[in-house]
Amino acid sequence: MANGLDIEARLVVTMDGDDVQIAGSGGYLIINFPSQRVFDKITSGPPKDPNAPPKPKNPNAPDPLQQLNDLALRLGLVLDMRVAGKTHVTFGTGRSAKITLNAVLGKIGSFFRG
Repeated sequence: MANGLDIEARLVVTMDGDDVQIAGSGGYLIINFPSQRVFDKITSGPPKDPNAPPKPKNPNAPDPLQQLNDLALRLGLVLDMRVAGKTHVTFGTGRSAKITLNAVLGKIGSFFRG
């Protein structure tokens, strides 16, 4: 596979009126979400049908966070996902993704917001 990618990028993606900033330099890529609400909305997946029965989770299914970390390692990238400028998860720096205390506190806080 690739030996390493060299990125130079600046991009703003607007989704439902919220700006998601993407910037990259060398082998470092930052995705900054403006708020926990936007981060939760984007990472929650497609809308679910409330009438559909829940699907049983396959215990042998690969972990998506681990897959993303492995891909970043193979490409020689560091992917830094931030919410409101604070790092929440870093991929590509070790054997597994690094989840910060900011991510835990942000997720707990999002349960109490309406």
